[in-house]
Amino acid sequence: MLLGAAGLAAALAGLWFGLHTATPPPLEGIKFQDVHGNMRDLREWRGKVVVLNFWATWCAPCREEIPMLIQAHESYRPQGVEIVGIAIDNASKVLEFTKTFQINYPILVADASGLDLVRQLGNASGGLPYTVFVDRDGRPVSSKVGALKRADLDAALSKIGR
Repeated sequence: MLLGAAGLAAALAGLWFGLHTATPPPLEGIKFQDVHGNMRDLREWRGKVVVLNFWATWCAPCREEIPMLIQAHESYRPQGVEIVGIAIDNASKVLEFTKTFQINYPILVADASGLDLVRQLGNASGGLPYTVFVDRDGRPVSSKVGALKRADLDAALSKIGR
């Protein structure tokens, strides 16, 4: 019985270690159209650190963080960091919004499959905004639900290593 308990403890320790040290698979083959109708693949930004920001035009916290993301894009892009927005919204509204706000980073447009991806990336509630930080190998390494502040962005990027 003691041997069985020891075996069970070892198995549980191995499971815990595996769950807490496993690296998520890279974001492969995920494609959405950009605001101009061109199909874009997330692999396009492989080799860069990617700040993947899920948002919508009707989402007040999303609208609050966009000016900061515009500024961050300017300062981080030379360091190999790309901000990519994925709008869970109507394409025509997103295009108009990007023009009005003069968004300077790539914006992709997703339908309901965008919310499926949000859930697969750890946001069970599907709440917006949701930001996923992706390393240079295309692997999600951390995320944040809710409006992103510059301090959050800076801290997450310093952990990844620009």
